[in-house]
Amino acid sequence: MDVQAAIALGCEQMEVRLLETAVQQLAAYVALLERWNRAYNLTAVRRPEDMVIWHILDSLAILPWLRGPRVADVGSGAGLPGIPLAIARPEFAFYLLDSSGKRTRFMTQAVFQLQLRQVRVIRCRVEEYQPAELFDTVLSRAFGSLAAMLTSAGRLCAPAGRLLAMKGKRPDEELLRLPEGYKVIEVIRLSVPGLAAERHLVHLTTQVSTTQAEP
Repeated sequence: MDVQAAIALGCEQMEVRLLETAVQQLAAYVALLERWNRAYNLTAVRRPEDMVIWHILDSLAILPWLRGPRVADVGSGAGLPGIPLAIARPEFAFYLLDSSGKRTRFMTQAVFQLQLRQVRVIRCRVEEYQPAELFDTVLSRAFGSLAAMLTSAGRLCAPAGRLLAMKGKRPDEELLRLPEGYKVIEVIRLSVPGLAAERHLVHLTTQVSTTQAEP
């Protein structure tokens, strides 16, 4: 089965409805990632058929919890999950943050070739990023611990927004060490076709104080 057919089948199994043009873009992204990966070692996943499962379908598994119109992917790496999600949700504006030059160069090239006009690639440490406007969703696929993500990127989330952290096994110990000001809404076990490893999504939000100042 070729890459485009594998993506289409996986999306059908996950009940993710995409236009054919979006499936073509996702296949083109896999081809570009596989080509760049030979020289720049962007991901440990080497084979295109494995990239479909580990990168494309894994990223798209969190679509039901994505809220727009402004989305920040912090520590985006090779554009995961931000680029697959941007292809699936062209009506949302995506900001992909990473501090690595080789990774941001790849993302910039991918955004150009795939004509993702609503995507911005930003080379910056997350701790130093100062957006003009806060985000409706702040997400991360490989940022380290939940505490580290929230400490570094939690401030980027709008008061009514959501934070989405993609994890492997359920991070019960990390859930006990959250910094103040955040609460867990739910921990969802994700089902990714062809992937036997455990995958979870931690959905958090900021705790906005409703206490009024004394007159």
